[in-house]
Amino acid sequence: MVNKKICMVGAFAVGKTSLVKQFVECIFDDKYHTTIGVKIDKKTVHVGANSIQLMIWDIEGIDGFTDLKPSYLRGASGIILVVDGTRKKTLESAQEIRKIVDEHLGDIPTILLINKSDLKGAWQFDQQDTEFLGVDEDNIYQTSAKKDQNVELAFKKLVELVLS
Repeated sequence: MVNKKICMVGAFAVGKTSLVKQFVECIFDDKYHTTIGVKIDKKTVHVGANSIQLMIWDIEGIDGFTDLKPSYLRGASGIILVVDGTRKKTLESAQEIRKIVDEHLGDIPTILLINKSDLKGAWQFDQQDTEFLGVDEDNIYQTSAKKDQNVELAFKKLVELVLS
């Protein structure tokens, strides 16, 4: 079995932990839980004939008081960058995170999740507004941890990118 480290990064409260919980445990908890440092979960996925054990690093969100620690990124095979569709400010954080990832990991498989699609009526931006982040349009997903929309699909896409 192949092991791959995947890092979930984004601003605080974009839904990183909820997305991981939905993917790994198939549950959604509407209580907000702040991640301090990093939380690591495992899940085995099957892509074609390959079994891959994902080590999913749910890294604390960045804000005015917390920066992304590059040491958390070390050894990552792929990045999931998460923004909150209901908060345009999370795009600025995503741009900052993207620069740090590029600086420390170079050209690494990355997908972008525009989370909270269940609240689409309250979105402050749309997918076209994310172009400056440099993520291929085929690697951008509108997700909802609450409704389990595109969560597994997005993780499997990243695994395919990592394996190619």
